[in-house]
Amino acid sequence: MSRVQVRRVYDPPESTDGTRVLVDRLWPRGLSKDRAQLDEWLKQVSPSTELRKWYAHDPDRYDEFARRYRAELEEPERAEALARLRALAEEGPLSLLTATKRSDISEAAVLAELLS
Repeated sequence: MSRVQVRRVYDPPESTDGTRVLVDRLWPRGLSKDRAQLDEWLKQVSPSTELRKWYAHDPDRYDEFARRYRAELEEPERAEALARLRALAEEGPLSLLTATKRSDISEAAVLAELLS
């Protein structure tokens, strides 16, 4: 399997990004589609609104968030989207993009761990 990395969608694209996929449910604030330079927006793989709001990117809740999110990824629509990410990762480098300030405690980090 190829390299999977997590990046902020606001950072400029790099030549090593490979396929660039936004995994947030909401479009990043203040970012144009041209500037984002996405290959795909796979919002179906993102956590539920309820889980996202409960988590609120509180570092103390990350472990529980990751556990609950992994359970949500077994739901059919999310499982299908995760399978799409797996396929992309098998084709070459994959960058999971998120707008969160702390990408290391985001849904993208959970996804990267699952895909590695």
